[in-house]
Amino acid sequence: MDAPPERFGRQALAVFAVCAVLYFGGFWAVQKWRARKGPWEVTFGVQTNGTPIVAVVQPRLGIRDVRFTFPGTNAPNQTTNVTLRFDDPDRRDAVPFGRVEFLDTTFLPGTVTLVLFGHEIEFLPRTLIVDKREEPWRAGARFDLPAR
Repeated sequence: MDAPPERFGRQALAVFAVCAVLYFGGFWAVQKWRARKGPWEVTFGVQTNGTPIVAVVQPRLGIRDVRFTFPGTNAPNQTTNVTLRFDDPDRRDAVPFGRVEFLDTTFLPGTVTLVLFGHEIEFLPRTLIVDKREEPWRAGARFDLPAR
């Protein structure tokens, strides 16, 4: 007993429609889950005496006003307050000073590793790593990292 061709066509179309809805619905759900906490927001600036400063914020994790200063160094002259949101892997080349060593934006906020004036600073959701040393995230924390 074979199904008539028109019935087979309707069944194939129905199966295709269900698969498409599941695929696109699943993709949308994963994208929402991936971005739900938002990215790291890092501000690069210069104090009035020319000392570079970097401030980190991640509102969904409660991380606010964490600052790194680099006494004994000078930032490039063109640097003014530039805030970057690390939500796109193409942000690797956007930092005004230093370089992005590692960037994982798969599930935000992800992991960002910066090398600034000889210091390695790594932002992870669970901890902060400064020069291979774990530090707990504390709102308002200050780190003075002298020139190397």
